[in-house]
Amino acid sequence: MAGLFYEEFSVGQKFEHAITRTITETDNVLFTTMTHNPAKLHLDDEYCREHTEFGQRIVNSCFTLSLMVGITVYDTTLGTAVANLGWDEVRFPKPCFHGDTIRVETEILEKRDSKSRPNNGIVLFAHSAFNQNDDLVAYCKRSGLILRKPS
Repeated sequence: MAGLFYEEFSVGQKFEHAITRTITETDNVLFTTMTHNPAKLHLDDEYCREHTEFGQRIVNSCFTLSLMVGITVYDTTLGTAVANLGWDEVRFPKPCFHGDTIRVETEILEKRDSKSRPNNGIVLFAHSAFNQNDDLVAYCKRSGLILRKPS
């Protein structure tokens, strides 16, 4: 199991995740159509060239969020996550485009015992995603319910 148990996290701990991912046109179009999002910003080249400041399609921000969190799983919660409890302060300071390569960093902001589940603890993660130019493209805080080490 690659993920860490609740006791193995410490406030201030940082992860520079080794997994990176280049976003493809297929990723964006498939995700956008699978989620029934008809936004021209993600699907229509001509519209974007003529009517947006970007001049090209932008990647669906929900895909960017999912990719950012997914990249963190192996190093942090693979096999130890019980549930995601919520995402806060989700931000996309710059758009992603087809061909951008994303890397992610995580910091542990808080941890506390679960009051209702003695075998679990709650960890607050801050995830930051950067493109190949080191521009911040996504950020969120994520609360996770995490297994404690078996006794």
